[in-house]
Amino acid sequence: MSAPETTLTPAPVRRRIHPAWIVAAVAFLALVGAAGFRAAPGVLMVPLQNEFGWSTTVLSAAVSINLVLFGLTAPFAAALMERFGIRAVTAVALVLIGAGSALTVLVTQSWQILLTWGLLIGLGTGSMALVFAATIANTWFAKSRGLVIGILTAGSAAGQLVFLPFIAALAQDPGWRQASLLIGAGALAVVPLVLMFLKNSPAEVGVLPYGATPPAADPNAAKESSGPEPTGPAAGQDAQEPRRNAAVRALQVLKRASKVRTFWALVAGFAICGATTNGLIGTHFIPSAHDHGMPETTAAGLLAVVGLFDIIGTIASGWLTDRFNPRILLAVYYQFRGIGLLVLPLLLSATVQPSMIVFVVIYGLDWVATVPPTAAICRQVFGADGSVVFGWVFAAHQLGAAAAALAAGAVRDATGQYTYAWFAAAAMCTIAAVISATIRKDARKPESVPVPA
Repeated sequence: MSAPETTLTPAPVRRRIHPAWIVAAVAFLALVGAAGFRAAPGVLMVPLQNEFGWSTTVLSAAVSINLVLFGLTAPFAAALMERFGIRAVTAVALVLIGAGSALTVLVTQSWQILLTWGLLIGLGTGSMALVFAATIANTWFAKSRGLVIGILTAGSAAGQLVFLPFIAALAQDPGWRQASLLIGAGALAVVPLVLMFLKNSPAEVGVLPYGATPPAADPNAAKESSGPEPTGPAAGQDAQEPRRNAAVRALQVLKRASKVRTFWALVAGFAICGATTNGLIGTHFIPSAHDHGMPETTAAGLLAVVGLFDIIGTIASGWLTDRFNPRILLAVYYQFRGIGLLVLPLLLSATVQPSMIVFVVIYGLDWVATVPPTAAICRQVFGADGSVVFGWVFAAHQLGAAAAALAAGAVRDATGQYTYAWFAAAAMCTIAAVISATIRKDARKPESVPVPA
């Protein structure tokens, strides 16, 4: 009897770290590397204006193109990951970001910044958008998905936190070109890790998704655990579609989703989310603080603190999403954000006051805390299409960000300040809170397919 006990005691397979967590760790690092540019426009805008004399509107247009492509690429990137694999798409995206950032040092005319900041980096970051986090979570995890999405989403905030102080320092001395090269190097440095360790699906390494029950143990769990598989190359519900044409897959998912009221509620809310994060604070907070006499490095430091607390807030939001109604969480998040934007014009000054620290902490906790509950609703309502649907919802996020970035730049050029932009954003957040609170709880028909009663 002792021999069998000796054989069973080590059980290395059970004790070993599940490959899903290794994939999640590499995905986190990839998101950190891709996030460098997200911190750049606000820091580099003033140096570029000083050197080339370009207006805020021109530079805001470059950021807007970037944000539009960032959003519109996302659903197609999700479908491409289904067709060609997560690893290949991620590696190409990082190369595009690195190339776009490096080539920025050669620009001499405004249309060239539209190509580097806008086209190349927009396509690259769009393929590494938050839909990437949802794809990893849905493919590799059968449980704790909300927490995983929260952790991966925090990767973007971590990238902002890591890069922003260095970008701000380099932009002042020796100059913005060195800052651009740093961003490019950060993206390219992650590519070898992606190629080595970012596996496409659990089937590729012969395991089940983390938390999935083996089919032999529970026949019903086989179908439930198949929920994540449609986002991997070994597909489920639409296995044949992505093999034919990833673009067709993305557009067909959009057609199906557009018939569901919940989809449009999520689109509207996430468009406002993008407008009030990437579009306004991410792009214009540093120039606005500079207008009030605050040094750019100080303002960049505040934005880095936003990134720090975003990590905490997003991971906490993922934990909460696994336990509470995601639509209520969304309503609370949006309303708190609106209150912050409403008081922001009163807090900006040449020096950092305690009230500004409070704003930065609260806004950081709320920055992209909306992602885990939004992704959860997409998964609950749209089942196997959830990741691609989230890609389309995220496209709305970036369209909202692009519109806000351009509009705020125009407001600044027309009035000499950003006050009206902050107030308008606060009003939009209240609208988003109402929309989120009224999302219908019974719009879950597709869920009955992958998860029978």
